[in-house]
Amino acid sequence: MWELGLSFGKSQVFGDVLNYGFGYGAGLTFRKALGHVISLRGGLLYQKSSGIDDKLWSSDKVDGYMSPTLGYRGLSPTYGLYSVYVPSNPNLALRGFVPNYRNVSVSGTLDVIASLNTISHYRGNPKWDWYVFLGYAMVNSDIDTRVALGGNGATPFDFTTINYNGKSDDIQKAVSNLISQANTGGAKENYTNAPVRRRNNSVSNSKNFLLHHALTYGGGFSYKLSDKVNIGLEDRLMNTFNGDQDGINTGKNDLLGYFSAHLNINLGNKATHVQPLWWLNPNNYVYSELNIPRHMKLPKVVLPDGDGDGVTDQFDLEPNTPRGCPVDTHGVSKDTDGDGVPDCRDKEILTLLKCFPVNSDGVGTCPEPACCKEIRDMLATRPVEKAAECTIGNLPSIQFKGNAKLSKAAESVLANAAATIKANPNCNVKVIGYGASSKAAQQLSWERVNAVIKYLAEKQGISESRLLFQYGQDGDSNTVDLQGTMENGPTMVPAPHPNLRKN
Repeated sequence: MWELGLSFGKSQVFGDVLNYGFGYGAGLTFRKALGHVISLRGGLLYQKSSGIDDKLWSSDKVDGYMSPTLGYRGLSPTYGLYSVYVPSNPNLALRGFVPNYRNVSVSGTLDVIASLNTISHYRGNPKWDWYVFLGYAMVNSDIDTRVALGGNGATPFDFTTINYNGKSDDIQKAVSNLISQANTGGAKENYTNAPVRRRNNSVSNSKNFLLHHALTYGGGFSYKLSDKVNIGLEDRLMNTFNGDQDGINTGKNDLLGYFSAHLNINLGNKATHVQPLWWLNPNNYVYSELNIPRHMKLPKVVLPDGDGDGVTDQFDLEPNTPRGCPVDTHGVSKDTDGDGVPDCRDKEILTLLKCFPVNSDGVGTCPEPACCKEIRDMLATRPVEKAAECTIGNLPSIQFKGNAKLSKAAESVLANAAATIKANPNCNVKVIGYGASSKAAQQLSWERVNAVIKYLAEKQGISESRLLFQYGQDGDSNTVDLQGTMENGPTMVPAPHPNLRKN
């Protein structure tokens, strides 16, 4: 986008004469980015300022001339001060004078701007634009000075009547009141062209428009209110390489100053144009691409887990854990009593320390208590009852499509199966999942079995202790079978590959 800028502020001349009153200016600019740091800005600037000095000058302080109504004549000492003779009457002389001016300038500017804080490795797009600039200006100045003769046009003012030992403001007001009496009746201020030094080293007050080149420089900052609008402050100086801007030339260059507030508006359709590049951090593209890749092709992350215990081989301290054995976060089989036999093979999970060492089944060496022996002998003498059999019959299969979410049809099938399971309380039920071809298939098989068990337990009220967890079997991977049994087994096993879990 292009940026349209509007400015208003204080204008003044930095020269030999003190500023008097409030000088003001207004500007219009257009700015375009060449990159994230460098941009070009062209504009028009109007400035108006005035000044009155607070000291009485003698003509020897001036570069050969002074006020236009007093002309350019030979100098002679009078009362210790140099006198300047009036052209129309050489017999009249002015002992001293106070320089004053009014400057109205119109400038065309072209600036090269450098934004100082666009690029950052630690944040996103900036909210502030701090910048400096250097450029060229063509300045057309209309420089006037107040008439320094009496109302009758013959008698020069006597500036020596003013007390120059007081405050600057009081002196300037007194001089302003004095020279405002230039017209007959003393009712209004009169301006005339100021003398200026021409290229041929002649002095002229007939053409008070000065057209000259200037070097302009300065700095400022802007704050972004939105993607379209920002505000800020700026300070500009223009060196015109002459001393005529304050109406009197002592051989020193004068500067035109402009301190302003500005309102900037980005021009362009937001849907098809980005903001000016000084509001965009070029590193943001890299950060965004790394955060959410759109163009980089990243390989699929593969974390090998050879024993399928849910702990990747890189961190697995027991890479060959038997299938179905619960493990800790390091991939080591859990051993509750610390007897060296993992819980999945330990027939005595909590062996007392005094009964160590244990045999291969995890059973300690403590003798059997007498009471337990009597109970065992008593049970041995009882007639053997015929073990109960499971007569639950055939149970249905559950079908899945693509993921582990139960469809409405599958939930209906499970609801009917739950009624049969409840009617046969002596039977456990194997929940069998298939899919052993890959780690992803094993994980999906586990998720489907888990979904069936959760539905039967949470929605149908069947005890989880009756639902035996089996997954990763050879068979149709989209099917989970229910099978009645009198056997016991694990009701929950850890996910084999949790990193491959689907949403």
